[in-house]
Amino acid sequence: MRPPTGRRGARQALGLILVGSTAIQLSSALAARLFASLGPLPVSSLRTAIAAVILCAVFRPRLRGRSRAQWASVVAYGVAMAAMNLCLYSAIDRIPLGVAVTLEFLGPCAVAFLASRRVREGLCAVAAFAGVLLISGPGGHFDAAGYAFGLGAAAFFALYTVFAEKVGKGDAGLSGLALSVTVAAVVSAPFGIGDVAGVTAGQWLVLAAVAAMGVAVPYAVDTVAARVSSARVVGTLFSIDPVVGSLAGFLVLREHLGWLSVTGILVVAAAGAAVVWCAGPPPVPEPPPAQAEPAAAAGDGGSGTVSTTRV
Repeated sequence: MRPPTGRRGARQALGLILVGSTAIQLSSALAARLFASLGPLPVSSLRTAIAAVILCAVFRPRLRGRSRAQWASVVAYGVAMAAMNLCLYSAIDRIPLGVAVTLEFLGPCAVAFLASRRVREGLCAVAAFAGVLLISGPGGHFDAAGYAFGLGAAAFFALYTVFAEKVGKGDAGLSGLALSVTVAAVVSAPFGIGDVAGVTAGQWLVLAAVAAMGVAVPYAVDTVAARVSSARVVGTLFSIDPVVGSLAGFLVLREHLGWLSVTGILVVAAAGAAVVWCAGPPPVPEPPPAQAEPAAAAGDGGSGTVSTTRV
């Protein structure tokens, strides 16, 4: 069955991204409570390892029968995950959650902007970017290392956005996701393996909850969202992350939101909603009469009406 495209696919992607964003931002707030005792890098490493176990147990990915290109996407996706999460947790340890997530969002926002083929979708990405600037503007907590880690997370989030589509729309699917998270666990293992012996039973429970909420659930729905939509639509829908991250920081970590940040949240939310409305299918040129059937067949076998330019 051909995956949904255009506005229908974008609406489905919006719902999936909202579920994933809520889970991952709440998990980040919970994880921040472990930083004082374990540190941000061990927390990131250990939760990724637990998530890999969960996903492999659920999807039972096979190792044989995958092409070299599929393995390249799986590995690249996993490396991007590991680096993104290590950078993000290092940022959250230094700056408020809402600001860290906002900086991280610059990555997929850039993907959506650079991949846009129509002016109205480009304007949505620009509006989201403007909202991000408002959220992290005057009144925010500046820390050079925290901002550096946040921008590092943004760079790897951009790669994550692109490879989410490659893995999600390829034959690897969710089993490929499980392998990618396993790759992420292996890459980040050196940052957490030395702390395993000192983790208490209560901390393991929190790590397990953080793994399920912050890795297994959002990465699964992100992969499905990329399958029903595209990297540029999903990348712009990640504009929800700064909104949910700021709210999670306020509700769970008691981080104060100024009026400028609230304005930015509203701008980002509006941009995310606008891109769903704008993501209609692009016009498809009529094929010559003699080639009508082959062209139609090729269209049905494609990845949907919304294609993506790589960055």
